[in-house]
Amino acid sequence: MKSMRLKLVVVLAGLAFTAALAAQQAPKPADISGVWTMTLQTPQGEMTSDTTIVQTDDVIKVTMPSPMGDEMKGEGKVKENTAEWTLTISTPNGEFALVFKAKIEGDKMSGEIQMGDFGTSTFTAVKKPKA
Repeated sequence: MKSMRLKLVVVLAGLAFTAALAAQQAPKPADISGVWTMTLQTPQGEMTSDTTIVQTDDVIKVTMPSPMGDEMKGEGKVKENTAEWTLTISTPNGEFALVFKAKIEGDKMSGEIQMGDFGTSTFTAVKKPKA
């Protein structure tokens, strides 16, 4: 019976050690909070605007002006050096979703935007220095 308890204690200690090691080695998401100058390639041409990202752990909240001047808001996630978020535009024909997928490289990011049924486009962004 003591042998069985000893084995159980050893197994549980091993599992606890493995879990602690995995938690230490888990890659942290890139910190993309701040204001970004974002340039979108749209069917109407290049569009540049300031986009604000607020990040808590791996969750982001994104605010960006729409082409009509309204404020678009959305949220998403950051995983290591990639991010994905969705912004919603209100139009006379209803809601329209833009899904952004970004590759993060320090204070720069680039990626693709899925524009509902209208296909995809690309964007680049540069993080503004803190004032």
